[in-house]
Amino acid sequence: MFKKYPILKWSLTILGSVIVLLFIFGWWFISLLPSSEEIGPDVSTTQTFDLPYLSEDIQPPRGKILAIVTSTNTMGSTDKSTGYELTELSRAYYVFMANGFEVDIASPLGGEPPVVIDDDDMGKYDYAFLNDSIAQHKVKHTIMVKDINPEAYEAVFFAGGKGAMFDFPENKAIQHIVRHLYQSNKVIGAVCHGPAALVNVTLDTGRPLLENKKVSSFTNDEELLLIPDAETIFPFFLQDKLTAQGARFSKGAMYLEHISRDQNLVTGQNPWSTWGLAETMISALGYTPKHREITAEENAMKVLIAYEEGGTQKAKEVIKQISTVENKPLARELIAVHGAVAIMRGSIGRFFNLVSLTSYAKGESKNI
Repeated sequence: MFKKYPILKWSLTILGSVIVLLFIFGWWFISLLPSSEEIGPDVSTTQTFDLPYLSEDIQPPRGKILAIVTSTNTMGSTDKSTGYELTELSRAYYVFMANGFEVDIASPLGGEPPVVIDDDDMGKYDYAFLNDSIAQHKVKHTIMVKDINPEAYEAVFFAGGKGAMFDFPENKAIQHIVRHLYQSNKVIGAVCHGPAALVNVTLDTGRPLLENKKVSSFTNDEELLLIPDAETIFPFFLQDKLTAQGARFSKGAMYLEHISRDQNLVTGQNPWSTWGLAETMISALGYTPKHREITAEENAMKVLIAYEEGGTQKAKEVIKQISTVENKPLARELIAVHGAVAIMRGSIGRFFNLVSLTSYAKGESKNI
């Protein structure tokens, strides 16, 4: 048959070869990810006393910070579930606590708000938050924002989560809290979709809070990559809305840490900006943030940012510095994930560069 149909023969041969090559590449790619031995012990039982950042060098009391999360559990008229992002609350919560601030948690409806937990993003601080009886009582019995007295707080922090797009923008109590604290020279912080709380805030001067302010938030590109029909689901794109209110939107690389500070207004682009945003808020409050061991995820962010700014060679230098010189952990699986994002965006060259960096990071980890 193949003699009669040589095109069929060669087509099947090529197809078979491609399948074999894809299988080999897939096996190799998976081998680049950390093994169970590298991942280390289970951190799901972590307690706050297991974390020196929280249990040692206790800072003196410095006042209270209010954290506000969404009460919305579905995206608009769809059946897509949502809520606040656990990692965006937990990490900021512990930065505030470690730096001497008591934290209250509020939401538009009060009570227990819906939460989004992504197992792939969970680290020891996030599990500690789930195992922290005090934190869990606060988050399961949130204060209604209409009952908040803003004079009791030095700052307010708006955690993200797509639900914030629906119940933050029009909430008059939220607008009152933001306006009062901002005009009292207190600190306003918001991350990812959290800046939705700022879009309709008007100051006593009658001007929008956001007018000519440098701000960041989850970008249009980040939104559309994950939810292609986002325009029909959300009331607006957050980046567009902030810009329409007169903000000077500051956009970083997709899914990488990016923080903007404009005096006492601090905003972050996405979940990976939470650590830095919370510590920037501490600086804005007039304190030097307490030393914290940088996480493996944050070190991977450094590599990815170096790649964005200086290419493959610069990223390799950062990998060597972190892994070999400093002997610090580096979550190379996050670099691999960004390679997958490159494929989603149709950037084949970028994909292979990031896979190469993942392989290089694995090699350097063996040299420690």
